[in-house]
Formats: sequence, structure tokens, C-alpha cells
Amino acid sequence: MILDIFCEIQHGSPPYSRANDRERIYDTLELAKASEAAGFDIWWQVEHHGALEFSLSSSPELMLSLIAQNTSKMRIGHAGVLSPFGINHPLKVAERAAWLDIISNGRLELGLARSSGSEWENFGIDGGLSRPQTNELFRMLPHMWNDEKFSWDSDLIKIPELNVVPKPLQQPHPALWVTGTSPEAFESAGELGIGGLATTMLWPADPNISGLVQIYRAAIARCEQPAGNFLNNQFGCFTFVHCAETREDAIRSRAAEAALWYVNEAPRIFRVPRQQLVGAVRGVQEGYDSWRQKNPTNDLVGEIDPNDPMPVIRLLNRQWLGMELDPEEAYEVVNSIDSTIIGDVDTCRAKMQKFKDVGVDRLLCLQQFGGISQADAMSSTKLIGEELIDAFR
Repeated sequence: MILDIFCEIQHGSPPYSRANDRERIYDTLELAKASEAAGFDIWWQVEHHGALEFSLSSSPELMLSLIAQNTSKMRIGHAGVLSPFGINHPLKVAERAAWLDIISNGRLELGLARSSGSEWENFGIDGGLSRPQTNELFRMLPHMWNDEKFSWDSDLIKIPELNVVPKPLQQPHPALWVTGTSPEAFESAGELGIGGLATTMLWPADPNISGLVQIYRAAIARCEQPAGNFLNNQFGCFTFVHCAETREDAIRSRAAEAALWYVNEAPRIFRVPRQQLVGAVRGVQEGYDSWRQKNPTNDLVGEIDPNDPMPVIRLLNRQWLGMELDPEEAYEVVNSIDSTIIGDVDTCRAKMQKFKDVGVDRLLCLQQFGGISQADAMSSTKLIGEELIDAFR
């Protein structure tokens, strides 16, 4: 299993303030340099818009260009381009990706994401078209990158004949990935013959992630004609990671509370159902589309019970309500979740092994999340490089 980095360019605790933008962007660049020195394989950058303190990564191609110019070995991953055509036109996706591949000297990995909720609303697009547009873009990209005469005519988009330039440095083209959360996303990824990037949000690795791995493996075994010019059969997964010298240092960093904050903030920022995310924490994995069919009301928050019998839900609810959490209790509760990697080296090693055991090829480590300090994120990066990367590689 290979260890990568996943980055949101996250401000941390609210409220958002523009005064912190420059510092956070340059902190991220320093973390990227440290990640290459530590031996991480790919730096994965997301795309979000209007996400306030949750993510400053509204121009990921610019951030990845900056990182590419300040590194030489670590690969550059986009996870992923928001693929609805009303957000990113296919021609622009192909052109910007080719630029990134050239200036990184052939280090690009390109992922696409359907997006959801507020980002569909912000751009005034029909979210129902996002999956077919994503799948069609995967089939377009290799032709735009390799054909001197490219055109496309379908029910979704019409593009007149042109030569899309520049062309990527990698031949036949950069590897393709999809970022998703639902079983449908990974079945589609497998059928298209592209890599899958899953998400954990305090969800159990088993059965949630293991179930997605199984769906992906079964689907890719059926793939006879990949969307790209080659099969990318890797399954990656993002999760919260903070490695400290001691258990006490892990508690002091308040990384557990930062993970709770992330899960609470995501539905608030992206206007997606909090009940759906809470259900997944309970172990009920369900795609957004199918969830909405069963829950057609506009109640995105649901019941907030500060005394919920499930400890992690109880802490999530108390944090949502603004109640003070005990750092040691938060650590113990969050540490009981097999997918959340927070603790000393031995604890992190055992939890990373869980991902390897369920079939994950790449573990995408989110280290800059919530209120974790830059110093603690840098320390964790160095420690993982010294103690864990080679052990799993």
C-alpha cells in the first residue's frame, strides 16, 4: 500500500477570515515540500467553491502548478476536477491538465468528481446530469489529448473539430481517477477501467470501505474497453491521519476534535444531508441520489440528540450544538473507529494495516484538517516518513 497526501487547504475552525488566506496557502506549500521530503507518493488537491474555512482550494490547478515548481519527485494529483460541464467545460479540463502534466515534467494524475449540493446550486446546473457527463468526459479526455482532429457530438455536448493543445507529456496520457462516495460511483469507475478514490468520514473501514473495494474489483474485472488507453485498477481511500510521538501528544493536538469538526462542517458548507453522513457513521452507506429518493423533505439536519447512545454520534451532536468536548474522551471515541488514524506510531501502523487488509492500494492521508496547527501537521508528516511510508510500500 502506497501512502499519499490529500489536501483541502483548510482554514480550520470558523469563522472564515480573508486575513488568513495568504498564510494558509503558503503553509500548504511548505507542507507539500515536507511531504516530498518524507517520501509521500502523490499530492492530491481538491476543487471546491465558496467553501469558506472548509477549503480554499478553488483554483487547484494554480496550487498544483506552484507545488510542481517546488518539488521534483512527488506526483501531482487532482482529486478531482468538478466534472459537470457547467462548472468545467471539457476543453478546459483537457487543456489545463495537459499544462499541469508538462510543467510537472509528466507527474500528473487526473481525477474527476461529480460534486453535489451547493456547488451544483452555485453554478446553476442540473445535478441529475452530473454522472452521465462525468462518464462522457472520461471517454473524451484521451481523444482530446491524443487526436490531432477532435470533435464530439452527443446528447450532452457538441464540440466542433479542433486540435486541443497543448498535449500532455505522459504518453498515452495521465492516469484517470474518479472521486466518489457511493457504491454506484465505484461500480461505474470499475466499468470504465479507471482508478477509484473513496472517502471516509468517521465511517468504519469494514464494512463500508471493504464493501466499496469489492464492488470496484468486481466491476473492473468486467471492463473490456477502458475509457482511457490503459487500465488503471488502483483503489485509493482518503482518511484523517495524525501521527504523534506519544498518545498524550495526539490528544494535545486535538486531532480527534478536528476530525469531528470536518464531518460536521461538510454538510453545513455543501448543503448536503447531515442525516446521510450520520447514517454512514452508523454503518449505513447510501448514495446521495438514493438517499434523497427515500427522504424527499428539505430537512437536511435531522434530529440532534446530545445524548445519542452511539458515542461518536453523541460527540458530533454536542460539537454541532456548540458544547465543549473533553479532548481525552474525543480521542478515545474517535480512536475506536478503525478508519480514523490518530495516535502514536504503533497505533497509526495498526490502523493503516486495516486499510491494506481490506484491499486499499493507496491511502490518502489528510493531515491539514480542522484546527490542527501547522507545526503538528509538519511533525506528523515527518514522523510518517521516518516510520511508516517504507514499511507499507
